[in-house]
Amino acid sequence: MKYFTRLTTTALLLPAAIALLASGALAQEAASVSASTNDGVGASSEAAGSKFTQAPFEFGLFGGALILSKNHSVFRGTQTAFVAPSLEFGGRAAAYPLQFLGLELEGAGSPIHTKARTNTTDGWFVGRGHLIGQVPLNGWSLFALAGGGAMSIASNQNGSATAPEFHFGAGAKVAFNELIGLRLDVRDTMSKKLASTSLTNSPEVLLGLTFSARRSEHVVAAAPPSDQDKDGVNDERDMCPDQAGPAPDGCPDSDKDGIADNKDACPNEAGPGCGCPLKDRDGDHFVDELDKCPDQAGTVDGCPDTDPDRDGIVGDADKCPNQAETVNGFEDGDGCPDVVPEKVRKFTGVIQGIEFDRNGDHIRTGSTATLDNAVLILNEFPSLRIMISGHTDTDGVRDYNIDLSQRRAASVKAYLVSKGIADSRIETRGAGPDEPIADNKTKAGKQKNRRIEFKLLEGSTAPAAAPAPTK
Repeated sequence: MKYFTRLTTTALLLPAAIALLASGALAQEAASVSASTNDGVGASSEAAGSKFTQAPFEFGLFGGALILSKNHSVFRGTQTAFVAPSLEFGGRAAAYPLQFLGLELEGAGSPIHTKARTNTTDGWFVGRGHLIGQVPLNGWSLFALAGGGAMSIASNQNGSATAPEFHFGAGAKVAFNELIGLRLDVRDTMSKKLASTSLTNSPEVLLGLTFSARRSEHVVAAAPPSDQDKDGVNDERDMCPDQAGPAPDGCPDSDKDGIADNKDACPNEAGPGCGCPLKDRDGDHFVDELDKCPDQAGTVDGCPDTDPDRDGIVGDADKCPNQAETVNGFEDGDGCPDVVPEKVRKFTGVIQGIEFDRNGDHIRTGSTATLDNAVLILNEFPSLRIMISGHTDTDGVRDYNIDLSQRRAASVKAYLVSKGIADSRIETRGAGPDEPIADNKTKAGKQKNRRIEFKLLEGSTAPAAAPAPTK
């Protein structure tokens, strides 16, 4: 009774597993069809369906290992066990009315022998058939099978018998090309146990070659998506289904600027951004939106460059717009490079010939010739402005010397102004003993330090002259 109960249970469960594999194959095929019909652009799908192609008929040769049960009902007498595993060889033929479901017949044999090796005629033979279900996976497949048949054992040592068997298993197949492939099976063969109503198990591992002529692919034609304007973008994605236009939105672009007409503010003029061309009415390569002088060509923010020589003098005031002004205190406002004339250079730096009463600011009569010459130069060059500096040696109190030097500089200015030179053209300062040009420890050095200096304002570069005595 246990034998038939186990046989019945297995017979019910394995067909259910085969049905599950078959449903998986159908689901894969349906998914493939769906994927082929959901093309992003409106081009029609070429075909749909499984890539695996199963021939209607398949043949094979195999070999493997058989582990024959030690409790098989054929045993008798001393029940000497068969040596395991034993080599097994056979052939098979199958028919597949559906690519995921077929029926297969097999015949196999094995030269078994006992451990005593006293019998050279022992053998195991089987003839069987089974239902096979498979899931094709693009050139290879997984399968499960279940079926039954009859097996015979011939042994002088243990006896001979033929008994029904039931088997099940699983495996994989790989197609090398359209004609040949490789197949692996792992199975369990069940038959009646010795002196019992239960079953005993004989496992098998089989490896073989399959031969078949592959059938044509299973093709399911997919209906092309609707594309009213025939622009290659299907209507579901086409923002302009009645007007032909390029992908991705299918809308026309008359000016070919990459902005569809329905979003282009200037559909007939190519341009970036809103689709309109950038304007540059003065032709200076600064678009009007960024040009601070849209009606005047220029290089500085679109405006004319008013100071091309970068000397800080702009417009009409710069007499030499392409040549930088030489800042040296001489005609620095005209914007032109220049040098200080020699006659002007004589009245820059230490001025020789200006003397004062000792410890006083009164100019001695002998100094007027020098000062009158200075008046001539200032009149000849009315743009000149000067700084008059008074200097002393270190003898005496510093504050007194600073005051004395300031009063002497002021006296020189007063003389020049009295001769008609504008007051605004002359500045004065008293440096006292703070800016010596010689050693105050010697008489000659002190003589040099007592001096009057003229300096051109705005950066005179005139060299200093030798100092003149002032005390």
